[in-house]
Amino acid sequence: MNKQLDHIGIAVRRIDESITFYTNVLGGTLVDHYRSEAQGVESEIAVIDIDDSRVELLMPTNNTTSPIARFMKQKGKGVHHIAYRVDNLDEALEELKKQNIRTLEDTLRINKHGRRLIYLNPADTEGTIIEYCDYPEQP
Repeated sequence: MNKQLDHIGIAVRRIDESITFYTNVLGGTLVDHYRSEAQGVESEIAVIDIDDSRVELLMPTNNTTSPIARFMKQKGKGVHHIAYRVDNLDEALEELKKQNIRTLEDTLRINKHGRRLIYLNPADTEGTIIEYCDYPEQP
């Protein structure tokens, strides 16, 4: 199955300052800036394109339940996850099962941009949080 880098998620403490850095210093373009209070997300998110790359800045909005807040308590700010776009998420999940790679089932969702996503279990990825995603409504 074809996989390509989709975006890098970065945990930040002050999203406005981070947006300024990524747009002014790195020359990125702010594509979207929104807040998601969905269970398992609870974050303010800024989507920034830099040339042919995309980053998502993630700031927790609930310091007790947000997975980003938990991540930052353990590891601090910085790269949270790497997302790979797959041709078909359902087929990719079947492939992972055959390879005995577990996913975090409670993270399966569709985001505001129509991206279907799930996180792989970091215990099976040498500790790196990896997201698989597809965009079923886009060609």
